[in-house]
Amino acid sequence: MSKQKICIIGDGLAGLTAAIILSKENIEIDLYSSENKNKKTKKDNRTTAISESNYKFIKKKLNLGNQNFMWPSKQVNLFFEDKNIIKNFLNFDEKNKNFMYVFQNKDLKKALNKITLKSKSINVIKKNIKNVDYDQGFVIVNQKKIFYELIILCIGSNSSLYSKIEQGKSIKKNYHELAMTTIIEHNSKIENASQFFLKEGPLAILPFKKKMFSVVWSVDSSFFIKNKKKLKKILIKKICTLVNKIGIKKMTDIQSYPIYLNLKTKYFKKNILILGDGLHSIHPMAGQGFNLILRDIKKLSELMTSTLKLGLLIKNSFLLKNFYDARKPENNILGLGINLTNLFFKDNKYFSSTKRVILNNISNFKFIKKISQSISDKGIAQ
Repeated sequence: MSKQKICIIGDGLAGLTAAIILSKENIEIDLYSSENKNKKTKKDNRTTAISESNYKFIKKKLNLGNQNFMWPSKQVNLFFEDKNIIKNFLNFDEKNKNFMYVFQNKDLKKALNKITLKSKSINVIKKNIKNVDYDQGFVIVNQKKIFYELIILCIGSNSSLYSKIEQGKSIKKNYHELAMTTIIEHNSKIENASQFFLKEGPLAILPFKKKMFSVVWSVDSSFFIKNKKKLKKILIKKICTLVNKIGIKKMTDIQSYPIYLNLKTKYFKKNILILGDGLHSIHPMAGQGFNLILRDIKKLSELMTSTLKLGLLIKNSFLLKNFYDARKPENNILGLGINLTNLFFKDNKYFSSTKRVILNNISNFKFIKKISQSISDKGIAQ
């Protein structure tokens, strides 16, 4: 039996990771990469955090080699703002392992691109795919139909290619918030991550190198627009207030992107699957976005292994239905749970006293901490 052929459209972190991991199977992969890839684009300063279990998964499956661009964090300290006072209400820490790893997106993407280009099972094609046939399972390239056993869409969160699959049935919410991100170089000792729930919105400090950390601050769009010309000054003042005795040496330009909740209720149509941010876009406050994507890829890989061992054609199997059944519950529960957590920490004068009591006593309930750590590391479907 000849090798089955699949295609992955999109060469972001999700598309590259999926291509490399699925290439371990006895299949051929066409990876469609953007034609505009080599054009000069704005430098991406975003960072991502992954759990210990996901780190072990990609370390094993991707053969990354030296992972010196991934910064280990043994602790995550949580704070909330109460009457202009910053209070530490909960700390997560691991004694025998790291709690999470932080890296710059561009560094992981660079490493993944190198692996992809060396792979004999992955054929990188620099073409923008704008037409997919959902009934017969083919893409059109240079006016030619190319059929695949499986077509995976990894093309961000807003592509029109999803419309024929989701058919307007997604769980959606516009937070009317923007996530601001920047890189700070400093001369202090900051090795572990922190999350601050401030009256303006949640702010995360994510160290990814010695003397360097990323800041992700989610704020209302109105706050962003009102203070647009002085955001850098406001953010520096805020960091100096939150981090004791910090000496800031350099700060990059602030980048921003809108925040939405978008959970697909339909994952596939026939042999065409959505994967990555297009499947679930969630609030960045908990840092679970890419962790969910990695768990999706892990489950897809496991199901593909089982399907191929049985000698089945991917296109005619129950692979995508089984993937949907396995992954939808966790993706939706975590996405909606993070949404509720964001609402809980919103500045609300009617709820502030109750929230204060809960947060001042939450560290006494060790089972909550244990469950939270377990979910952050391995998800719900463990």
